[in-house]
Amino acid sequence: MIESGPKISIIIPTFNRGKWIVRAIESVLDQSYRNWDLWVIDDGSTDQTSEIVMSYASKDDRVRLWTQENLGVSAARNKGIQQSQGEWLAFLDSDDRWLPYKLQRQMLEIEMSPDLKWVHGEEIWFRHNQIFNPKKIHKKSGGRQFTRSVDLCCISPSTVLIHRSVFSLVGYFREDFPVCEDYDLWLKIAARFEIGFVEEPLIHKFGGHADQLSQRFKAMDYWRVKSLFDVLFLKELDEEERRYVADSIIKRCEILLKGYRKHQNLLHFDEVQRILLNTQSFLNDLPQI
Repeated sequence: MIESGPKISIIIPTFNRGKWIVRAIESVLDQSYRNWDLWVIDDGSTDQTSEIVMSYASKDDRVRLWTQENLGVSAARNKGIQQSQGEWLAFLDSDDRWLPYKLQRQMLEIEMSPDLKWVHGEEIWFRHNQIFNPKKIHKKSGGRQFTRSVDLCCISPSTVLIHRSVFSLVGYFREDFPVCEDYDLWLKIAARFEIGFVEEPLIHKFGGHADQLSQRFKAMDYWRVKSLFDVLFLKELDEEERRYVADSIIKRCEILLKGYRKHQNLLHFDEVQRILLNTQSFLNDLPQI
């Protein structure tokens, strides 16, 4: 049976990454698995990003370019999801690189476990173009990853492959989050579904760029706390997981409030304090174990 469209739609969100986008696109073109299309979402770049992408699109009709005003990485990824039609969705950050067997290995994992709705894999980290060995706490795995992801999300956007149906169930990337948008969405998916895992490295992940969002936003726990407070009420959590989320919110809020007082940075003080009080009240109302 001949399929009418691509099995996998690949989404690359990008903003002024002309000097790296070639590496990302070439790594998609080099995939041993061929049934895909690629959507590069140019989020208001002012460099040569669009021209570079069009040079590839003119040679390969599987490569598509969508340009929009600068709305952020979440809006760019969401636009790619909405415009594409693949049954499965893969994401690639524009400064990362897939290894040639990435998609093929993940599709094999899905064939072996057809109930899977998402799959990720191991990665090789580079910082300032040197291999960087992650700590043991960053070791990845599969299965139910919810509780572990509360503390430290080890699911990289560039490694994940997700069935399209998941987004209609849990929603999209939060466009009001400038950072931690993946942390938020992965928690919501992990609350519902176990994740498949490919043990061998699937990507080269590059860090240390001055323009990376993680370098620009220092108090990232503010966004994690906002996410966790929403996640706290998900019906898919069992009582132990719900308590774990509440405890994490309380600990993070207390640290944030202490830092806000120390540095006289009161922009989010009242909001975080309100989240803390509401979470403490929620926890006190839970049945005692």
